[in-house]
Amino acid sequence: MKIIDFRVRPPLKGFLDMVMYSNGERRDRFTRQLGLEPAPSASKRSMPLLLEEMKAANVVHGVIPARVSDFLGSVSNDDVAAIVKEYPGRFSAIAAVDPTQRKSAIAEIDAALAAGFAGVTIEPGAYPVPLYAGDRKLYPIYAHLEDRNVPVVIMTGGNAGPDLSYSNPITLDRVAADFPNLRIAVSHGNWPWVSEIIHVAFRRSNVYLSPDMYLYNMPGMDDYLKAANGFLADRFIFATAYPLVPLQAYAEWFVKLPLKPENMEKCVYGNAANFLGIAP
Repeated sequence: MKIIDFRVRPPLKGFLDMVMYSNGERRDRFTRQLGLEPAPSASKRSMPLLLEEMKAANVVHGVIPARVSDFLGSVSNDDVAAIVKEYPGRFSAIAAVDPTQRKSAIAEIDAALAAGFAGVTIEPGAYPVPLYAGDRKLYPIYAHLEDRNVPVVIMTGGNAGPDLSYSNPITLDRVAADFPNLRIAVSHGNWPWVSEIIHVAFRRSNVYLSPDMYLYNMPGMDDYLKAANGFLADRFIFATAYPLVPLQAYAEWFVKLPLKPENMEKCVYGNAANFLGIAP
């Protein structure tokens, strides 16, 4: 079964300066807190090992997001584009912009799309000046993406901001309502607000959920899976959030979950391909 990993941060370029690589002890402590062992490729910061792990898990494609952040570390669109170019066909790029600079953000989005980026990521609580997903500073960007039929990946859930309020899905519900034709994938699945975000996705057909590492034997897992086996079968997206969890071990665990075979195929490949416009 072919798999698309919707959230991969390879051990290359600007990613190596991010806390997930620069502070390996902190990363590995988080990984073990989830009940997993760190990936050899993450510990050794080895791209060849990551490619081997992807091949062993039948992960045929990875989605790499850029990032604009102070406390998490930034990764430029140029760095992500260079990785995708170096490994043709293996990865898709998701652009990041600074929403406080509206004109330059719109221009940067258009430049990224012209360069082949598949979408844009918004990480509201991680910006140098944290925002909520429904902050009006973000609305011109959402409108531009909706007008151009470009999908957006919004990071809410987990450690998405200075405090838990930045992952509250109420503002995300308002964004989905105000931009009904904007495809929104929620990375980290808005965990721990599991019931609430599932209700948002039930109400808003433009919302996709990708709980990534917060699915692994975590509270709320059964509810995510019930949704993926039911009304959310076409809008649930597999991701690992590598290197915070080991790509191979997580993928091998996921494909054994009690999802209907037709829904499993959608969750690990078809939904991400449709969301990003990746050819089968």
